[in-house]
Amino acid sequence: MGKQLFGTDGIRGVAGEYPLDSKTVFAFGRALGEWAREHSPDPRVALGMDTRESGEQLSKWVMAGLKAAGVTPDHHGVVTTPCVAWTTKNGPFVAGVMISASHNPYRDNGLKVFAHTGYKLPDADEKQLETQIFALAGPEPEAVTWRWFGLRDRLYREYLDSIFPHSLAGRKIVMDCANGAAYSSAPLLLRECGAEVIVLSGGPDGQNINEGCGALHPEALQRAVVEHGAWCGVAFDGDADRAMFVSASGKLIDGDHVLFIAGRDMHARGHLPNAEVVATVMSNLGLEVALTQRGISLVRTAVGDKYVLEEMVRRGAALGGEQSGHVIFHEHATTGDGLLTLLLLLDVMVRTGSDLDELSRDFVVFPQKLVNVRFGVKKPLEDQSAVQDAIAKCYGEFGQQGRVVVRFSGTEPLARVMVEGPAQDRVEHHANAIAAEIVTALV
Repeated sequence: MGKQLFGTDGIRGVAGEYPLDSKTVFAFGRALGEWAREHSPDPRVALGMDTRESGEQLSKWVMAGLKAAGVTPDHHGVVTTPCVAWTTKNGPFVAGVMISASHNPYRDNGLKVFAHTGYKLPDADEKQLETQIFALAGPEPEAVTWRWFGLRDRLYREYLDSIFPHSLAGRKIVMDCANGAAYSSAPLLLRECGAEVIVLSGGPDGQNINEGCGALHPEALQRAVVEHGAWCGVAFDGDADRAMFVSASGKLIDGDHVLFIAGRDMHARGHLPNAEVVATVMSNLGLEVALTQRGISLVRTAVGDKYVLEEMVRRGAALGGEQSGHVIFHEHATTGDGLLTLLLLLDVMVRTGSDLDELSRDFVVFPQKLVNVRFGVKKPLEDQSAVQDAIAKCYGEFGQQGRVVVRFSGTEPLARVMVEGPAQDRVEHHANAIAAEIVTALV
C-alpha cells in the first residue's frame, strides 16, 4: 500500500481537520521524535513556520509530541522553508519541520520534514513515520510552552550574503512577499546589498498569505515594476521556496526562463555537469528547444521538486527546477530556494551587464494552456477511453510540435491538464476538450 498521509510535499490539509487535527499532529511529533532518537544519541529537531494563523497551534502540537518522545525542539519562528532545510543541515539537528502549505490558501497548512542532510525524507522513512503515526494516534497533546530562536534566520541570511559578492547600490527592485514567510528577511537581504527595495504584500495578518499576491498572482508586481521604472521584480510564494520574476518591461520570467538563463550561464562557465538541466514534464517545450540549440540536454521528471531533486542527485546535475518557480542550485542548496534563486539570477545580470529582457530573449515560449479539473472519484486516467481519445486527437493535429500532460495533483483533489502547441486557440481547444472528458469520467 502507498503512503496515506504524505504527498509529494509532506502532509497537507485544512488546519484543525484530519490529518492536521490535534491528535494526528501530536502523533506525528511523537513518531518523528522516535525516528529522531533512532538516528541520534542527543536528538534535536528544528522547527519553522510561515505566517498562517494556524502555524502557532500546529507548532505546539508538534513540539508536544517531540517532547513526549524525549526530543528537544528548537522553534525558529517565522522563517522560509529553505531556511529550515539549511538550518537542519548546518545546525545540531537530526531533523527539521517546516509548518507551511506553501502556495495554498491560509486555511490549509502542512508539515514538511527534512533530514540532517537537508533533504526531505525518503519515501521509506515517510512510510515508517506513517506507520508510527497510526499506531500512536489517540491521546490529545498536553499544553507546551515555547520560545523562538531567531539566530538561525540571521545565519542563513549571512550564508546567502556570502555567495553574492556584488553591490546593488542604485538598483531599484520590487518585491512581492506574498504576506508570507519572507516578508521580513527578503527585503532586508537586498537592502543589505544596497538595493532600493519596494515591497508589496509585506504585511501578514495570518489570513492574507498568498491572497491575490505572490508567485501565483504576479499581475500587481508586473504593474509595479513598470510604474516604478525598476530594474526587475520578484514574487515569492508563502514559504519562499519558489520565486517568479518580472523584467524591466513587465515581462513575466518564470521557472523555465530561470532554468534557461542560469543553464546557459553555468554551461558557458563550465559549471553544468554533463551539460544537463533537470525539469518536469510541465516545463515548456520552448525550454527544451532553446537548451538543445546550445548543446544542453533537458531531462524531465514527474511533477514535484522532490522528484527533480532525486533525479539531480542520481545524475550529479547542478541545476533543476519547475516552471512554477522552484529552482534548485545543488551546489548551494538541497531544496528550491526563492531567495537563493533571486541572488543567483541577479549575479548573472550584474556580471553580464544584461537585464532580464535581454537574458530571456532567445527563449521562445510555446503557447500553453493549463486546466485544473476538480474530481469526485479518482480513477486511472489511462483507463478512460474518452480521455485517451481526446489526447490522441491533440497529438494527431500537433504531432511533434505539441505536448499533452495529464496528471493528478499530489496535494489537492485535482486533475491537471497541460497542452502545448504552435497556436494558442488550438491549444486552448484541446485542453478544454480533454478537461471536459475528465469531468465526465470522474464524476
